[in-house]
Amino acid sequence: MKILISNDDGVMAEGIKALTSELSKEHDVYVIAPDRERSAAGHSLTLHTPIRVEELDSRFGAKRIWITSGTPGDCVKIGINAILEENEKPDIIISGINHGPNLGSDILYSGTVSCAMEGAMMGYPSIAVSLASMSSDPVLFKSVAKFMLKFLHKIKEYKFPPKTILNVNVPGLMPEDLAGVAITRLGGKMFTDEYDKRIDPRGKVYYWMAGELIKHCENDDSDLNALRWNKVSVTPITFEMTLDSVMPELSKFVAANSVIDWV
Repeated sequence: MKILISNDDGVMAEGIKALTSELSKEHDVYVIAPDRERSAAGHSLTLHTPIRVEELDSRFGAKRIWITSGTPGDCVKIGINAILEENEKPDIIISGINHGPNLGSDILYSGTVSCAMEGAMMGYPSIAVSLASMSSDPVLFKSVAKFMLKFLHKIKEYKFPPKTILNVNVPGLMPEDLAGVAITRLGGKMFTDEYDKRIDPRGKVYYWMAGELIKHCENDDSDLNALRWNKVSVTPITFEMTLDSVMPELSKFVAANSVIDWV
């Protein structure tokens, strides 16, 4: 299988090295990643400046590796449309391994998830995978990478629905300590919205984001709750954000009988 790997932590991040090294044991892996950390970039694209692309000497077992000056979304978009040869186009796109969790509503800010979403928008099966821990122990990244190699075996016959990715979060534990795998829905917020007001040495006011982890329990089937129970969370996510159930009721107020006579 041909796999395109990208991320938002940069090409030299521990997660992308571990994932590439492990998956390349059984698959043809190509890497296109930012030249520096682009965490919390969301689904942004570069429109007003050139995107620089440089191919590096192959490493970590990858067939080929490129770095770009663009965002995570840029990496996948330009990779599919301009960089990869036709015979190098992927069967699946994987974004990660992110350093830190991508859970609940926080995925809206995630460059890792948006990177995978870009793949789904172009019709490719795509997965975002994160180490749900702030530990930088390489052993934990290797453990997540080994899980992903087995995970690909489990889903090899799975047909990804259109406009959908799988968002995978693996607890920062050794494999023998994992309590299982849960298919989950997105939970709520992970952190409170708090800012510390501070004064710099020149007397100017600035703010530092200082939200705290929310500890109240989520619904049993949420991704946040799965992680609390030491389970790997697998959440199917779509970028189709139209709320169909609301449309008929909203139409009664705004466009009854499809007639707009109030403009």
